[in-house]
Parts: sequence; C-alpha cells; structure tokens
Amino acid sequence: MSFQKRINLFIFLCVYASLGLTAQSPDFNAARKKMVQTQLIERSLLDSRLLDAFGKVERHLFVDEKYWSAAYADTYLPIGFGQTIESPYVVAFLTHVITAGNDQRVLEIGTGTGYQAAILSLLVKEVYSIELIPELGQMASERLKRLGYMNVYTKIGNGYQGWVENAPYDGIIVTCSPDHIPQDLIDQLAVGGRMIIPITFSKAVEEMVLVEKDKNGRLKKTNLVPPFFAPLFRGKNEF
Repeated sequence: MSFQKRINLFIFLCVYASLGLTAQSPDFNAARKKMVQTQLIERSLLDSRLLDAFGKVERHLFVDEKYWSAAYADTYLPIGFGQTIESPYVVAFLTHVITAGNDQRVLEIGTGTGYQAAILSLLVKEVYSIELIPELGQMASERLKRLGYMNVYTKIGNGYQGWVENAPYDGIIVTCSPDHIPQDLIDQLAVGGRMIIPITFSKAVEEMVLVEKDKNGRLKKTNLVPPFFAPLFRGKNEF
C-alpha cells in the first residue's frame, strides 16, 4: 500500500470513528434526506432534478453492508481493490457540471460500484461506463441491472481510449487522474459537450479541469477545484 493510500485510509478511519456509527440498522430514507439537505442544498447545489436523483438512489446499496451506517455520510468509502466510492457531494458536483438535459449521452470513466452511473441514469438519456478492474465492473453491471437502471451500459476496458463505438458524448466524467487529457476522450466529446477530468501534474499538483468544445472543435479549459482521485493507468493491460 502506498504512503498516500495509507494517509487516505487513516483519514477515512478517523472520520468513520468520529461519526459514532454502530451496527444498528439506520433509517436510510432519513439519512438520504439529510444528505441532500446538508451536503447538496447547503452547498448551493440547488437543481431540482439533481436533488431528486440523489433523493432516489439508495447509496447504501452501492457499498459493502459493513459500511451501511456511513453510506450517507460526507465521506468516501472503500469498495475493495484499493478503490473508493467518492462522497455524495463530489458525485453531485461532477454530475452538476456536465449534465444539462435528459436527452444527453454521457461517458463515465471508472464505474466503481455504479453509484455515479445510477445518478446519471436519472438525468440523461444514456450512460456508458467503463471500468478497469474486472471484478468491480462485473459487480457494478449486475447491481445496476438488478436495481433497474436499464439505460446504463457498462464494459471492462481501457477508459483512456474511451468507448468510440458509441461516441460522440454530450458529457464525459473521468473519475481517475491521468497526467494529461487523453486525445481519444477529446475526440469523443461532442460539439457543445463538456468533460470534467482531474489532472495530476505532479505528486503535489492536481487540478479539476472542465473541458468544453465549441462548434469549431476548439477547446476551452477551466480549472475548477482540486481533485482526489486515483491515477488513470495506461499500461497495455489496463483500462
């Protein structure tokens, strides 16, 4: 385990302990309602469709049962294989930035457990999601189908290369952190589309970059907030 992962795990355990969580069954509906109020509304994410989606998707079903008591807390949670599910606010922020209408087609790089894809599925026409880790990807695919998110399409593969067969995409969310914006993803972004991607320039410098493509194919890049995502691996057997 890397030093950074040890730090991240330590932070998570401290947060988890500070919440005073128990093994007792929580009131998930109340917890979800509180999450929407305190993590989204009070942080100025006020779009009614976004709030409705977060009020409907049961986040606890996308994490291990042993973390159910923390499922709606303002923290990331481990999902196995050295990966995490981001906090509800981070998922909401990414979603808010790239969604504009229910006729959109969105590409997600990094399926994880499928929570982000489930949220997106209630806001856009189609979601295409790619996961590097076969076990995570398979479990997410089965979970999404079981829960009825039928407009989400998943595959195991190289997210660095996107999913060209279904391009172009009105929105692209990258939940891993490469050291530059992959050209394949730029090519697969539709005219007028938006991509949000965390870029790792060095161990000390990360930026969340919003990429917008105009009608002439020119890109506008805007730095938003610092990201906290895993690196995007580009080995021949990865993504």
